[in-house]
Amino acid sequence: MPTYDYECQSCGHHFEARQSMKDPHLTDCPQENCAGPVKRKIGVGAGFIFKGSGFYITDYRSDSYKAAAKKDSDSSSSSSSSSPAPSTPAPAAAPAKAATTP
Repeated sequence: MPTYDYECQSCGHHFEARQSMKDPHLTDCPQENCAGPVKRKIGVGAGFIFKGSGFYITDYRSDSYKAAAKKDSDSSSSSSSSSPAPSTPAPAAAPAKAATTP
């Protein structure tokens, strides 16, 4: 159910109301001793609100996916540790001197 923002035209009171999209707009201010006309304001909407330390796409993966990913990461880390260290490259040859003509 959406939440709509309203503002009283008489006293300037701002308030929110949860209403169905089919419900008619509110017309009277809820403040005591006011009962002035209210106008529904255009809002940006709420969207999603995530609370907590963080959310990642992998948080909701299935157990079989997590097991396969762990197996894959274990096999790639073991293969990289068993490979020999890269050899040092040979030194580059000295550049040839350009021939000059007298």
